[in-house]
Amino acid sequence: MRVAVTGAGGRLGRALMAALRDAPFTGHAGPQAWSRPDYDIDDPEAAARCIRMTAPEVVVHAAAWTDVDGCAREPERAMRRNAMAVAELADACARAGIDLVVVSTNEVFDGRRTDGRGYAPDDRPLPGNPYGTSKLAGETAAQAAFLRHGGLIDGPVTAGAGPSAPQLAIVRTAWLYGPPGNDFPARILAAADRARAGGEPLRVVGDEIGSPTFAPDLAEGILELLAAGTFAGIHHVVNTGSVSRAGWARHVLAAVGVEVPIVEVPLATWARPSTPPAWAVLAPTHLPSDEDLRPWQAAFADYAPILLRERAAVARR
Repeated sequence: MRVAVTGAGGRLGRALMAALRDAPFTGHAGPQAWSRPDYDIDDPEAAARCIRMTAPEVVVHAAAWTDVDGCAREPERAMRRNAMAVAELADACARAGIDLVVVSTNEVFDGRRTDGRGYAPDDRPLPGNPYGTSKLAGETAAQAAFLRHGGLIDGPVTAGAGPSAPQLAIVRTAWLYGPPGNDFPARILAAADRARAGGEPLRVVGDEIGSPTFAPDLAEGILELLAAGTFAGIHHVVNTGSVSRAGWARHVLAAVGVEVPIVEVPLATWARPSTPPAWAVLAPTHLPSDEDLRPWQAAFADYAPILLRERAAVARR
């Protein structure tokens, strides 16, 4: 299977490339990396050009503009990068009979849910900020393109689809973290160091709750979908369990042996261009193995040594 990965140099892209290199179904050639300058989500011709150049059988679209505050400041650019680019890629893939996996986000939901249940794939999306709006527009555009060209968007019974129709999967995830750093755990460590140096407690949001997801685990979940052969539909792929930002911060600091008092503050404490969903929990859908990803605590245990090495490297500089 010839698999191309957009945004191959990003957090998820790197994890996907590493996992695909070890996957038996990619063969000796391994995955194809679509990155700038060849693939640029600001270039309307990029998708069709890369398809002509590399002839993949499936594309995993990990490229996106994930700067939530930047999307709020520049909503037109957000729509270009997170919606129009997806529409162009989906149209090019569907026309060529190529399967597509679009990676999306929990922020297609507004986070106002109060019943304690995670959002399921069949819950009605209702974004609460421009980033979520642009990502939902990308999902909708991809589905429209595949329907227009007779593709599958929801399993093998989509009306009008042929027996070998291209498949579209939408994989939503939440609170993604992992190498190469500058993620929530790394930022919490840096903030903790500043707080200790200033003799202050660390203030962390206590009323924002989500599903921390380790990028390599998400990559493995996507690989499991690809290996199953039939994967059309909407999938919520997250590490299981949920936690507040403050609870996650406590877990991070305990795992790396940093002691600093934490004071929980409300989400509204800091004014931001964009407000993230207060309830960012996704209900995981079963993977083809009929299992979920492991709990977020177990996943973080694999990341803690990486954080410690990075912390030691910074201290030596």
